[in-house]
Amino acid sequence: MRYFIEFAYNGKEYCGWQYQPHSPSVQETLNKALSILLRKEIDVVGAGRTDTGVHATQMFAHFDYEDVIDSDILTKRLNAFLPKDIVVYRFIQLHDEAHARFDATSRTYEYHIHTFKDAFVTEGSWYNFHPLDVDKMNEAAKILFEYIDFKCFSKTHTDVKTFNCKVTEAYWQQNGTRLVFTVTADRFLRNMVRAIVGTLVNVGLGKINLHDFRQIIESRDRSAAGFSVPAHGLYLTKVKYPYL
Repeated sequence: MRYFIEFAYNGKEYCGWQYQPHSPSVQETLNKALSILLRKEIDVVGAGRTDTGVHATQMFAHFDYEDVIDSDILTKRLNAFLPKDIVVYRFIQLHDEAHARFDATSRTYEYHIHTFKDAFVTEGSWYNFHPLDVDKMNEAAKILFEYIDFKCFSKTHTDVKTFNCKVTEAYWQQNGTRLVFTVTADRFLRNMVRAIVGTLVNVGLGKINLHDFRQIIESRDRSAAGFSVPAHGLYLTKVKYPYL
């Protein structure tokens, strides 16, 4: 039987989602905990990858297990067993072909910025004290809807078949000294969100204009785009499936 697991994690102490031989990962931590509690070697397949230091407030993974799982009981046991920076919400039994990565129809990320020093959010938000033109940043964000090829925002030397992504949502919201960028797409390239945010910040700083932003996308050149903002402000917040 195939099970989906819904969970969240603070990525500060991890090298990202995916297993790495010499660094702690969220995937490895879940595998070990589930294998011990279910008394069988479990290998979870995630909805996607998050890089070192990136967080997830909603993440899904799937695994196979031959017995019936009581979601409430296993959720409580697993949360007691896992470290404090990973929390499990539920287990869902689905059909055997269900796939956490390939069946996802969209993913949503948020990037958090604070513009005044704040000792209580510094580990989950990027401190940028320079004045930003948020209206201009929102104008630039709308330009993302006009394109599908985002090679300019992709990590270089990435082994992917296509750089095409369909962005369906992209906007900034400001609440006092807090800024949040929300972006939704059917898929994302490695480092894509952090590069988009860095380039939009350059728009907000007046370093580039809307015409420049278009030219950067059309160039398909990562070196033409802006810097990658720090990982600790980035959160995977929603993964959608047709059957959940």
